[in-house]
Order: sequence, then structure tokens, then C-alpha cells
Amino acid sequence: MSKINPQDLEKYGIKDAVNIIYNPGYEKLAEDEKTRGECEFTDNNTAMVDTGDFTGRSPKDKYFVKQPPSEEHIAWGDINQPISKEIYEDLFKLTTEQLSGKELYVVDAFAGASKSSRRAIRFITEIAWQAHFIRNMFIMPTEEELENFEPDFVLYNACKTSNPNYKEQNLNSEVYVVFNVEDNTAIIGGTWYGGEIKKGIFTMMNYWLPLEGKLSMHCSANVGKEGDTCLFFGLSGTGKTTLSTDPNRALIGDDEHGWDDDGIFNFEGGCYAKVIDLKQESEPEIFAAIRPGALLENVVADENGVVDYSNKSKTENTRVSYPIEHIDNHEPTLQGGHPKNIIFLSYDAFGILPPVSKLTKEQAMYYFLSGYTAKVAGTERGITKPVTTFSACFGEAFLPLHPTVYAKLLGEKIDEHNVNVYLVNTGLNGQGKRMSIKDTRACINGILNGSINDAEFDTLEVFNLQFPKALDGIADNSILNPKNSWESEEKFVEAAKDLASKFIENFSRYNDSGSEFDYSTAGPKL
Repeated sequence: MSKINPQDLEKYGIKDAVNIIYNPGYEKLAEDEKTRGECEFTDNNTAMVDTGDFTGRSPKDKYFVKQPPSEEHIAWGDINQPISKEIYEDLFKLTTEQLSGKELYVVDAFAGASKSSRRAIRFITEIAWQAHFIRNMFIMPTEEELENFEPDFVLYNACKTSNPNYKEQNLNSEVYVVFNVEDNTAIIGGTWYGGEIKKGIFTMMNYWLPLEGKLSMHCSANVGKEGDTCLFFGLSGTGKTTLSTDPNRALIGDDEHGWDDDGIFNFEGGCYAKVIDLKQESEPEIFAAIRPGALLENVVADENGVVDYSNKSKTENTRVSYPIEHIDNHEPTLQGGHPKNIIFLSYDAFGILPPVSKLTKEQAMYYFLSGYTAKVAGTERGITKPVTTFSACFGEAFLPLHPTVYAKLLGEKIDEHNVNVYLVNTGLNGQGKRMSIKDTRACINGILNGSINDAEFDTLEVFNLQFPKALDGIADNSILNPKNSWESEEKFVEAAKDLASKFIENFSRYNDSGSEFDYSTAGPKL
């Protein structure tokens, strides 16, 4: 029986709702997805959805309402664009009119496994598969918690509508994703992509928690049998989900976490993994997670429902969401202690960075603020050769506050808990050959079991990075020095200086951020 009546939504501006489907289970969702024609199903009965024109986020259509007091905290610019209260009210009316008079799904869930840091979120949508996505990606309350559930924040998804007045309002397009911090609401229109829901709440957690002295992070996390927690930071395509999904360690979460006084906690209750070129032999845990309850996005299947994971005809950004329970070896509490190790993952397409480097505290701050990786040919339209990408804190697109706010908190926690920090390159060597998952896992294992600390280290010129000369599990230790993959030392140094200049240019934007963030001396030198 529904705990919410149509009349209950009138306080949210939604009138005459036909019916409320409240916190539906997977069986009900699958039934609705079939009868409404929203999803196809694979040969093993996993739901597949096509998200339409938008197969990724629409960052140029994301806005914050500019008003006190939040306007004093938000780092305004291309990422956090301002919108007036008046335009927001117009879009809010457009949103609620679309949702009025409809059968709606209302899902109440938590963002954050830590009871002292979590937020209660109410999601409202007219799409069954979006309710399915929400159930996968957030933490579902117990029946007892639902009895007294009061939302801290409400997200309205009106993807079936769009903004016809965007030109007059000087907005980017008919799509809108708008956050109103003071009203504790977010509205989405014009895009069906599920990731807008996920990252919308992540964005708000990145606003709330640092103002409470808690660190919010774009990272995955797992924990060993001895209780040693490890964090994996990395941008898309660096291996964050793959490398944190380890049969020998319990997965806390694959993407979004917080760090409060009690330790690490997942924001989410599920995983959202890329499945392009997915193979059972290389990523068995993720492959096995694709079963009823999971939701595949924009994949291509044959008439028998057999998915071709190598097919990129819809998008490179094919994905699957699934509840974390689909990973056999997960941490049920979605929490861990203060981390012992932090790993920064970078896909270096230029063959410069070592497969693994041990960082000083100052270098850790430098590479955290840099957030380096590279986009390679084929990952985005128009990308024909490797392009350097710097995303502060490995997630700048989702940071409402200035990056140094998060960096300051990270530095304090590294000091307080004596955390080891490493930089791992999952990209290419000087011959354009990618690091194998086997060798990368050997580097990760050396960090996790501590054997890397017994290694003899060498120093990489230009970048001044300390890398081990040998590691257990690496068949050919010569790969640990990236210079060895180049035909000459001169060509390596020339390429290293070219990449170093890009680091230096990017980091110059922090030169006016105060002396406590002057970590430029820990970066590469020309």
C-alpha cells in the first residue's frame, strides 16, 4: 500500500496525480517496464533501456540559483553557472505542470551510509526505468525508516518536457538541470539520461559535506580482511570501478564517498559501471552483476537478447547500474575505517608517467588538485588524438565549491591518519601499448600488501616521481621505468617536458589561492 497519496504531492506543486507508485520493488518495476514498453530484456532477463538523444550528462545545461547565502560558497563559472530565481520559478512551474495529472513514481532513499552524514532524498518521476535506476543507485531505507521519512531534498525529473523559452532566458538549450540550495530542490527537464539523477545528488553532497568539515570524494573504495581501507580516485576510463572490484577485498563502493570522523562511507547503494568492451574473463565480477535487477543503458543486443558489448553504435558510454548486492564480495555496511592507502589513477596517453609512483604529502596535494588523465581517440566526438585533461580533485564537474576547499580537507586527513598516497598510470607506454590489467593489479597489490615499501626506488626526471625498480607479480620489471619503452632517452625527455608544461600551465590557476596551496614546487620542473 502506498505511503504517499496524490494529495501529498500538492505541497510540491504537483496537482491531480493519477496514482502514486511508492518505492516499488524490482518485480513491479520489471512488470511496468515491459507493459509500458520502456525497456527490452536480455537473454538472462536484464532490463535494457535506450536513453534517447542524451547518452551522457549535459554539463552546459547545469545551473545553480544565485541567491544568498549559498552564492557566497559556490565557485561560479563554466561548471557552476548562475540562474536567477525568476527563471528557476518558470522552470519549476514547467516541471510540476509536466508531472501533474500523471501516474508517478516516488522513491524515498538515502544518500550516504553514515547516519551522521547522510541526506534523505525524495525522487519524483513518471518513468519506471528511472525509478529502477534510483533504486539501484541509492540506499533504500528499512520499513521502520520509511515510517518517519522526511526528505531533506527533493529531485523532480520531468524529462518528457523541455524549455521552449531558453533563448529568451539566455540559457544554453531546451535542457535544464537546476539546483536550488535554499529550497532544497533540483529539477531536470529535456534529458532522459539517468546519470543526471546520480550526479545531481552527488553535486549536492559535494556542497553540503565540506561545509560541515567532512570530505566528499569522487572515488571508489574497498576494504581488506584486516580492515585496511583503500580509496581509488580517477576520472572516467582510468579503471576506478574495475580495480576497486577485487575478489580478495570487500567493495565499499565504486564511485562516490564521504570521509567523516568515523571513516569512509559510500554515498550510494549500487554501482554504475561502463560496459563498453566488457569481457567476462577480464572483469568477471561486473559481468556477473548483469542479471535481473540490473539496468543496462544504450547497449546493442540481437533478436535473442544477446548483448554485443563491443558495439559502440549508440555511444561509447554504454553502462550498467546494479545494486551493490550483485557484487558477492561487498561490504554490507557500505562503510570502512580511515584509509591506509589512497591511489590516484591516471590514464596517461603519452607514455610518461610510471605505472606506479609513491607520492609525498606535497605531491599528493599537487596531483589531487591537478586531476590529470587523457582523453583518447574515439572516446568523444571530434577526439582524433590524445588530449590532456585536468579535472580538479578528479571530479571538478561535480564540485560546487572551490577545489581548494576539498584539497584542504584531504591534506588535513592525510596528516591526521598518516595515509600513504600513490599515483598509478593505467594508460600507455612510449610505444603506445596500454598497461595490462594484470600488471596494474600487481602494482595495486604491492600497495595493498605493503610490499612496495620494501622496494628500491628510482627517480623519474622532469616529474621527480619515485617509482620502484621491481615489484612482485610484474613479469618484466623494466616496464616500471617508462623511459625504457622509448627508443631514446632524448625523445622521452622531450615528451616529458611537453607534458610537464601542460601540468604547469594548468596549475597556475591556483597561484592566487593562498600560500597553503602553493604546491607547485611538488610538480614537474622544466
